[in-house]
Amino acid sequence: MMSGMYYTHTDSPIGRLRLVGRPGVITGLYVADHDKCPPADPAWIEDASVFTDALRQLGEYFAGQRTDFDLEVELAGTPFQATVWQALTTIPFGETSSYGEIAEAIGRPGSSRAVGAANGRNPVSIVVPCHRVIGADGSLTGYGWGTDRKTWLLEHERRSAQGRLPLS
Repeated sequence: MMSGMYYTHTDSPIGRLRLVGRPGVITGLYVADHDKCPPADPAWIEDASVFTDALRQLGEYFAGQRTDFDLEVELAGTPFQATVWQALTTIPFGETSSYGEIAEAIGRPGSSRAVGAANGRNPVSIVVPCHRVIGADGSLTGYGWGTDRKTWLLEHERRSAQGRLPLS
């Protein structure tokens, strides 16, 4: 059990989300009703006020008004996973990258399967945009929350990004 941990829930277009963390730090962002969402620890305290900034930024993101997040995150994982998760944050809003391209970017060509595994263990989805990673052929390969949610997120970002382009 981790003491000093907080959580809250918020509704979103892709389902009810659970945020987990400490004051000023997000350690988890999950779809609450999905089987990959860890259960709330009995020692955690439910308190939305701990997540005021995160909730505001998520609201702006889903409203198409935010393209990146300015939140302190703490990601628990292996050094390889941390490297992959950091690389995910470099994929521009409204764009995608393949597992192989991420493997190349982190200096581990040929490790696209390991990149996929690390991508699937991302504990702060959306903020660390694992949904922006696709197959080399452009297909929407697996996504921990389901390809329907991945499709929604990618289409949302593309629509939002197009809305920000200057009119010609």
